[in-house]
Parts: sequence; C-alpha cells; structure tokens
Amino acid sequence: MLYRREGFPAEDELVLSTVTKVLPHVVFVNLDEYDKGGLIHISEVAPGRIRNIREYVELGKKIVCKVLRVDQQQGHIDLSLRRVSEIERKAKLEEIKQEQKAEKVIELAARELKQKTQEIYEVITAKVFEQYSFVYLFFKDIAVGSVKAEKYIADKKLSELIQTVVEERFKPQHVQIKGYFALHCYASNGVEIIKEALIGAEKKAKKSVLAFLYMGGGKYKMTIEAENYKDAEQTIEEVTEFVVSTVTTHNGNAEFVREGQ
Repeated sequence: MLYRREGFPAEDELVLSTVTKVLPHVVFVNLDEYDKGGLIHISEVAPGRIRNIREYVELGKKIVCKVLRVDQQQGHIDLSLRRVSEIERKAKLEEIKQEQKAEKVIELAARELKQKTQEIYEVITAKVFEQYSFVYLFFKDIAVGSVKAEKYIADKKLSELIQTVVEERFKPQHVQIKGYFALHCYASNGVEIIKEALIGAEKKAKKSVLAFLYMGGGKYKMTIEAENYKDAEQTIEEVTEFVVSTVTTHNGNAEFVREGQ
C-alpha cells in the first residue's frame, strides 16, 4: 500500500496494524498507515481474562486498533483491540479497501504512461492531499461528476487518463444489509399501527435507502442500502429500535432477525 500519513495518529483514531511480535502479556504491531510501531497490552486485547494471548492474535495478522495514548517524545503508541466495535472495524477495512482500489487505478495509469507508480502517485497526491484525506475520496468525486481530475492534476495527459480510468473503474458502490421483522399487534387498529411503524422507519433512514416487502404471516423483509457499513449499521439500529418500540407499546410483539445470523 502506497498510502502513508505523516506524524502520529490522534487518540481514538482507528488504525490498520500488522502484528509483528507476540509476547505473553503484550502484542507489538506496525501501524501500516504511519510506518510506526505500537503496542497492545494484554488487557486491551479482549474483554475478560485471557489465558493464551495467541488465541486472539497471530504474527503477521492485520488488525484494526484504536489509539489510546500517544507519547510523541518517547515515540510510544498504546493501542486497544477490544475497544474497536464490529461496525468500526468493518468501516475501517472498507476505507482501506477503497484506498487500495484507488492505488490500483494509479498503477494502471503508470503502466499506460510507462512511468513508475510511486512517481505518478506523488504527482497526483501533491495537491489532492491538501483537500482530501484519501485518494479514493477524490476518485469518488470524479466518478459522480462533482469534480474534474484536471482541478488537482496539472499534467494534462495524466489528468485526462485518470478521468477516463476512474469513470470506468471507480463507479460508486453500495453496501446492502437484509433482515426480517416479525410484527403482530393485537390492538383494534393493529394493522394501522404496524403500517405507521414501517412508514416512520423509512423516514428515519436519512443516510440509507430502506425498503420493506410483506412476506405474509406478519413477516416483513427489510433491505437497507447505504454508501458504507457505518451508515447501514446506524440505520439498522435506529430503525429496529423505532419499529419495535412503536409496535410493543401498542399491545404488540416485534422481533428483528438479521439475515445471515
């Protein structure tokens, strides 16, 4: 991966790390984006008592950690593995995946121009990183037409090539999550209450596209589409809480089961 950040990470920042050494009470890692070392104390590997630390981490494994403390003078970075939620982990891995995809586009452009990938990368990021934290965010804006490559890339031939390749290969993608509601309301207007709960749920999905399909027997299939896992997971949490609360407070039963679980 070509992407590198300067300086030190901030506290609470999520960082992709590679396990470099495992001792009985501490794990040493390399922060891939910073090229700096960090450590995870056994108490921050997983909740509860750990008998064998190697059951949770292994040499060479990529893990997402949260930064606890940074001592720039000493060069120490303390990390936590257990404080990273599943939503945060997926979001970080998706971020890295998108950046690697952007770097593949740059690699393609370099081959086309018969130049070194690192040189092309530096030319592209010289101005891009003044505005964007990641190259893939710049490419996303190109793909949806909100910016032209030439705005940040002075070399005409390179900017035209990047514009073309990004439009072909960096089309916006969506995350999709599915699940089922089992809803039964015994109030005299139970049908209307369930209907209001589902309509209200759709209004709450501000960062996602939400759709319901009645399957019969009080079962409703729910599909959520969002730009990333973070938005999709947030929508699920808000929607399920709203639907379950609305139905159960009106003499009903409500249960949500996520597909695949």
